[in-house]
This record gives sequence, structure tokens and C-alpha cells, in this order.
Amino acid sequence: MTLPHKASLAPDSERPAQTSVPQSNLICPADEIFDRAEVNASLSAALDKNPDNAALRAETVRVLRDAQKAGRKAITDAFAKRPFDARPLAHSYTYLTDQMVCTAMRIASQHLHPLANPTQGEKIAVLAVGGYGRGEMAPSSDVDLLFLTPYKITAWAESVIESMLYMLWDLRLKVGHSSRTIKDCLRLGADDFTIRTAMLEQRYLVGDQTLAQELDARLKSELFKGSEQDFIEAKLKERDARHLKQGERYMVEPNVKEGKGGLRDLQSLYWIAKYIYGVKDVAELVPMGLFTPEEFDEFVQAEEFLWAVRSHLHLVTGRATEQLTFDLQVEVADRMGYEDRAGRRAVEVFMQRYFREATRVGELTRIFLTKLEASHMKGAALLERIFRRRPRVKTGYRVVHGRLDVADPEKFLQDKVNLLRLFEEGLRTGMLIHPDAMRLATANLNLIDDGMRNDKEARRIFLDLMLKHGNPERALRRMNELGVLSAFLPEFEHIVAMMQFNMYHSYTVDEHTIQCIVNLAQIERRELIEELPLASSILEGGVNRKVLYVALLLHDIGKGRPEDHSILGAQIARKVAPRLGLNKADSETVEWLVRYHLLMSDMAQKRDISDPRTIRDFAKAVATVKRLDLLTVLTVCDIRGVGPSTWNNWKATLLRALHADTKRALETGMEDLNRANRGVEAKKMLRAELESWSKSDLKTETGRHYDPYWQGLNLSTHVEFAQMLKALENSGDQGAVEIRLHPDEDRDATRACFAMGDHPGIFSRIAGALALVGANVVDARSYTTKDGYVTDAFWVQDAEGHPFEASRLPRLTQMIHKTLKGEVVARDALKSRDKIKKRERAFNVPTHITFDNEGSEIYTIIEVDTRDRPGLLYDLARTMAAANVYIANAVIATYGEQVVDTFYVKDMFGLKYHSEAKQRGLETKLRTAITEGAKRAAS
Repeated sequence: MTLPHKASLAPDSERPAQTSVPQSNLICPADEIFDRAEVNASLSAALDKNPDNAALRAETVRVLRDAQKAGRKAITDAFAKRPFDARPLAHSYTYLTDQMVCTAMRIASQHLHPLANPTQGEKIAVLAVGGYGRGEMAPSSDVDLLFLTPYKITAWAESVIESMLYMLWDLRLKVGHSSRTIKDCLRLGADDFTIRTAMLEQRYLVGDQTLAQELDARLKSELFKGSEQDFIEAKLKERDARHLKQGERYMVEPNVKEGKGGLRDLQSLYWIAKYIYGVKDVAELVPMGLFTPEEFDEFVQAEEFLWAVRSHLHLVTGRATEQLTFDLQVEVADRMGYEDRAGRRAVEVFMQRYFREATRVGELTRIFLTKLEASHMKGAALLERIFRRRPRVKTGYRVVHGRLDVADPEKFLQDKVNLLRLFEEGLRTGMLIHPDAMRLATANLNLIDDGMRNDKEARRIFLDLMLKHGNPERALRRMNELGVLSAFLPEFEHIVAMMQFNMYHSYTVDEHTIQCIVNLAQIERRELIEELPLASSILEGGVNRKVLYVALLLHDIGKGRPEDHSILGAQIARKVAPRLGLNKADSETVEWLVRYHLLMSDMAQKRDISDPRTIRDFAKAVATVKRLDLLTVLTVCDIRGVGPSTWNNWKATLLRALHADTKRALETGMEDLNRANRGVEAKKMLRAELESWSKSDLKTETGRHYDPYWQGLNLSTHVEFAQMLKALENSGDQGAVEIRLHPDEDRDATRACFAMGDHPGIFSRIAGALALVGANVVDARSYTTKDGYVTDAFWVQDAEGHPFEASRLPRLTQMIHKTLKGEVVARDALKSRDKIKKRERAFNVPTHITFDNEGSEIYTIIEVDTRDRPGLLYDLARTMAAANVYIANAVIATYGEQVVDTFYVKDMFGLKYHSEAKQRGLETKLRTAITEGAKRAAS
């Protein structure tokens, strides 16, 4: 039997009981979020019209949609004024969702499918589960519902649930739902910890409250009780898998929800606390001794900040976005009111706060879990307990559950230096430090004063943490996270959690510094001999380890200020190195290494290292082989510390060659490196390699090239070009083009060789052809012969920075041929491909163009430092060709979104560009090409 539709909407006093978030916790008045009176009046009017079910459902959706729209606007407007008030925001979205779900349920159960005399089995309780159950909703969070019935679902219950879901779906809510009995919940929860976690946070909304209360009681007594250890282990396993997938918390595009130090870590902590202790709020952990009041305040601060970031992300994108990508970082920073500071963009200030909060989340999680471990640890197996050798610790320490703790905190703090000895003992024993000891250190950072910083024993311990135990990373990272490192080395504080807003650096500055030291320790442990033979052999031969470790620790300490960070860092090193106990000579070397820590990388990647002038200038700068060796190892560690995929064979080959030639120059003088000597040696090697050739053919080949050709290419490339030029001559075709592509695995690149009759603009046409096939040029050399040919050698990589697969080379060759023959016009074809991705548009990369007439004996060096994009090299080369500039070499160094294209050029008369007027004229043309190309790429 059904009731007529004309029954009006029940007043508040007659509604089913319902639980919602307290209205005092909302970001704006409850009536602005959901005006119950207005909604009820509108629905009552609809009911009075006595429409059919379809019309009533449609009218309900219309009324709720208007209310939803008004409520979301009220919440968004209030949040814009108070952009850090995340907890009231989350409660407000929960409150709005509660009202819509409960209203939909009432309409469905009382008016669309009313029952005059419901049986015992015709009951439904609607529960919120997961994050919605916890009362925490971001703007685009899912709405997870559990429809609870006493027995197998009836036809009536199925109709109510279906009608209710259709209304919620029509409101564009992302509803996750399940229909279960209490037995189902217990059975499924026993087998699946994800389901169990969702039900842990179940919250009654509407319907039969007795049924919901029964579920709550039986979950606690039949499912949760006695399984605490299993739940903890499951959550920790889940957390480790999530961290492995998402990457470290220091990665510069973090996942706010799932990443390390993100919201899910805080939620896991809460789940465990609720499962074991039945708490309804993390504040309840304070009287239990699991958190100190200060730690609880930090928990709240971190949670509110991360929730605010996540909520702004959702509002910016209009969807459930959790990844804080570069473009979104700028928008979120702006919405939260961050502003530029001296030397730093607002987005960098914002992200430093983000990483500091994420780091603190990690610490709070560690403290909490270790406390739990103490009370819920399963006993070790008997044999393991008998035979396991307990580490012996020094007086003043004790071992608690396998972790190093302080025996007597009061006595420990009587000697300030113990705050460093704690980490030394951790490295000596190989044990992790107990959270109680960490707490003790963090709470007493004020003891680390100038007196302690200048204490001889404190200096020794600090240096030994890096030099003595073979695992400096563990001590430095823990000291950094606890604030001990920046307390002992105040100059380090500025770079803690500092983000470098670019695509090149994968880590924050402090983490990059630690990663560099990790690399050095790995080389010392002989773990990278095959990968880094040069650096390994240098360390094997003996260097000043103290200087190297301190220089790496300080090399980026000047970042984030308006001044050049190398110059400022050297000034800081001048003060810090002596304070750490280094003598005058070692302190000067550290200062020099910090000042010039980019020199070798720049020389190798931005200059033609086959040019004797490059080697001469570099040798003059380093002055001694000792400094060359130190700088080489530091450079290798610095590049590898930038990110997981920054180091490759190309960079390794460049650095090895630069080191070898410079060392030779320092030891035997520059004479061995001059062009003539190199040419004689190169020709001799070519003759030996082509012994089957006739004397006349060999004479033709060795006589047709100018000196730069012989010094700029290796033997295999000389052989390649010799064969290509011979094939051209034999073809008799004046317009023939020889193209050969081969993987050059030693350099992690594909070598593309071109030989043809010389004519203007050929370099730019090749650059365009390579851009069209998606090839990134890392090096290019162009040589004209005395008999009218041109030989161009390009080294290219694919989009991932690797050589092209051999199977792709025939098709690439075919496409390049078409472009060089004019069948495909690069300028037109590139328009659709020369684009900057959306997430990369947030970067500001100013253009700098410099002219250098001193760095090469015969060429002007033009360095173009600007924003990278696929068609940039083509645009620059085409502009130079139009200005009658002859490009001999092009060296390309890419740093994320930034690129430095270096061109070795002459004018049309074979002379350098000495005239300032000519330089300015050419610079204007290049800037115009860059600007027009950037507009095209952004469109």
C-alpha cells in the first residue's frame, strides 16, 4: 500500500534522527550553505502539486541543485577571504553534502516509495564512510555511502536506494556506494583492510538509527577487537607501497593526498589511533602520552595547511586534483596570499612551507608509530631472541625495541655536545634513533649555541658523522629533519625545504645537498666503479676528503637570495669552514670549490671542449691537478644529486674528456693540445683505420679538411665522413645528400652525420628536420671542406634523453631526407609541434644573449640562455643563416625548461663579430625570433 504524494514534507521535529558536523565549525553561517527553510518550502510546494514520481524526482533535483550551487558559492567566497581555514571548509562541504543526502533519502523513502506498515526487514540506515564519514571533504571529494539493511535487500529498499542514487548522480556528485547487511560488513571487513578502514569511519546520516548503532557495536566487538596488530601492520604496509609509488616527500611536484608527508599519512595515523583506542579526535592522544601538546599543535597546523592546499587545488581545477604540479603551485600560492620576497618568487616561499609541513608529518608519524610499537609489538621468536646479538651501546644510552634511546635525559642534557653524540652513536651501532630521543633533541635545540658550535669535540663529531662511519646520509637527514643541523650550522636554515622552482631540480635544496653527499659516500664505498670510473679512480688515488665533504655540504648554501649563489656561498664558506675546524689552506680550497662549483659543468656542457682555448682557460682557472680532481668529483656528485635521471653517459663523456685534457695541460703544458698537433695525430689514426684505401684517396681525404675538423671529431666520426664523402663523389649527383644515423652508446645519444654540397642555411635546415622528428640536439658540428662539401655531425636524443632505438632510425632518415629536399617545409610543419606544455607555462625564463670573443681563437661564441621548446634551435639557426652568420659548432645544454644554446660563429668574411653594433643588431634579430616562437608555442 502506498501513501498519496500530497503528504507534506515532515517538519524538523518529525524527521528521522541524523548526525552532522557541528554548525559552529563551518566557514560561514549554516543557512548560507544550505537554507533548510527555503528548500523545505520549495519541496512542499512540489509535493502539493501532486506530481508523478518522475516529476517529483526532477523537481527535487532542481531544488537541491540550486541549493548546492548557492552553498558552494558561499563556501568558496568565504574561503577566498580566509584561505587557510581548511578545517571549517572541510566541515562546510560535509555539512552541505549531508543535507543533500538526507533530503534525497527523505524524498525517496517517504514520498517516492512510501510504506504504510514496514516489516522488520524493510529498514535502511544510510551511513557516510571513508573521508566523508570522517567529516572531511574537499571541494571535489567522493561521496562514499553505505546502505545498511537488516537482511537481504528487499524490493522496497532497492527502489529507495536507486531513486536516491539517481538524484545524487543528477546533482553531479561522485557517489561511491555499497548495499550490505551487518553480516556482510563483518565478513568483508575480515578479509579486506580497505573495507575495514572505510567502516572504521562510518557515520550515521539518516534512516534507522538502531541498525546503525548495532553495526557500530558489532564492528568494535567482533571485528576490531583483538586484531590491532594486524591492522597496524596492514596500514604500514599500505603506507610503504604508497610512498614507493608516489616518491619521496622532497620531490618538487608532490601528491598532497598520497605522497610522503601528505594527508594520507596523517589519516593513517588517525585510523590506527581510532582502531586501537577508539578516539574521535587526535587531541585525545595527548592525555594518553602518545603526543605532547606541542606535537599535537604541530599535527593540527600541518593538517590544516595540507587541507587548505588540497582544497585550493580542487577549486582551481574544478576536479579532484591531488598532484601539486608546477602550474598549479603558482595558482595555489597566489590564492593563499603568498608574495615575492628578495630573490625568491611567491611560489618558492609557498613550497618551502609545504615541504616543511610534509617533513614534520613524517616526524609525527614516526613518533606515534614507535610509541604504538612499544605497546603492541609481538614477541620475537624464541630462537631469534636467544641468538640475536644485541648491539652494545655506550654509557648513557639504552636500547628500546631495537632503537637507540637516552638512558637519563636530565643527565644527558648536562653536556650539550651529547646532542651530536646521539647521532654518532646511532651511526656507530647502526641503530635507528628512538623517537623519545628525537623529541629530547628537538625540545632542546636552544642548547646548541655559539659556545657549542665552536667546541673542539663538537666539531670533531660533526665532521666524523660525514667522514668516519660510511653512511653520512642517515645522520644528516635525521639531523636536518629534527632541526639539529640548522641549529649547529645556522647558515643551513635558509635552504631547509627550499624549493627551486624549475623542472631541472627534482629535490629541495637541502635534500639535493644530502643527495650529493650520498653520491660521494657511494663512490667511496666503491659502489659506482663501473658507472663512475673517473671519480672512483680519483678517490682511490687519494684526495682531501674533509675538504670535499664540507664543500658539498656548503656548495648551494647561498641559494634563494638576490646575489649569485656561488659568490654568496663562497663568502659563507669563508666563515663556516674555519668554524668547523678546517685549517687555513683547507678553508681556502673549500671556499674556491663553492665559488666555482659550476665551472666544470658549464665548461663541459656549454663550451666546445675540443677547442684548445677552452682547455687553456679552464686549466688557468683550476691552476692545480689537486683542485681539478676535487672539482671533478664535486661536479659529478652535484649533477647526480639534481635528480634520478639527470646523469647520463653524454655528461660523463664530456667531463672525462675535459678532465683528461686539462690534467695533461697542467702537467705537460698546452703544446700537446694545439690544433696542429691534434691534426697530425688524427690524420695518422685515420690512415691506420683506412689501410685498405689507396694512397691517392687517403691523400684527398686528409687534405680536404681544415684544422678545426681534425680536432673537433673523434676517429669513428672521421671514418664515417670519409666514407660518406667518397660515396658522394662516386654518385656524381651534385644534389645528393648522405645521411647516416647510428647509436653512440658511449655518449647516450644518436650520432647523425650529414654530408652534401655546401650551400647557405644548411645547418638550419638540418636543425629543422631534426626538430620535426622529435630529436633533441645536444651537440652539433659543421665543417666545410676545401673542395666544396659540408660535413655536419649532430648528436641527438629522444624525448627521454636516450639514443633513438635502432628500429626507428630508417624512418627518421627518410623524414630528414624529405625535409632537406624541400618536400616538407620545417617552418610550416613545426607550427603544430612547437608547443609548451600547460604545466610548464608557469616558469619565468628570462632570455640572456652574450657575445664572447676571448673564449675561442677563431670564432665568436654566442650564448643564448632562454626558455626551451622543440623548435628553438631551428629558429635561432634560421635567423643566423638569414643574417649570413656561419655556424661552425653548436653546443646545447638543457636544464629542465631552460636551455643554453652556444654557437661558435664567424661572419660572411670569416671574421669574428668584434663590432658592438653588429652584435646588437644580431642580438635583436635573435630576440625577435625567440619572442615570436614563444608566442606561437604558447598559443
